[in-house]
Amino acid sequence: MKEELVAACVGYVEARIARFNHTMRELEEALKPESRSCMGDKYETSRALLHLEFEKISGQVEQFNNLRKTASLIGSQPPSETIGFGSMVRTTAANYFISIPAGEIEAEAEKFYAVGINSPVAQELIGKKAGEEFVINGTSVKITEVG
Repeated sequence: MKEELVAACVGYVEARIARFNHTMRELEEALKPESRSCMGDKYETSRALLHLEFEKISGQVEQFNNLRKTASLIGSQPPSETIGFGSMVRTTAANYFISIPAGEIEAEAEKFYAVGINSPVAQELIGKKAGEEFVINGTSVKITEVG
């Protein structure tokens, strides 16, 4: 099951990177020099806004490339009874996969929330074991299984 969760995380990252790359190609096309008849303040403002958008998306691509590197490390984590990076955690409230912030993912028809190691819920879970409890949003939740 862990392999499916890792694949879902990697798939999430790859899909986002592909979308960003597509948008960047569209922006590059829009930034290609147009005819001189278009020159003027309006044209220059439009080009400046396109450049800003291009830079913003470039930064997002870099962030997702870092997430891809992090996701590739998940499978190499040895199994442990103590919750840490790469752990699958079942609780009385929800299932969590301590990995990257990919949101809701599915493995073997079971829903998990892929959360980053620095997320509040991950910070509450790290170091705990099955049978222990933690508090999230003022609610006490029991850890039923760690994998």
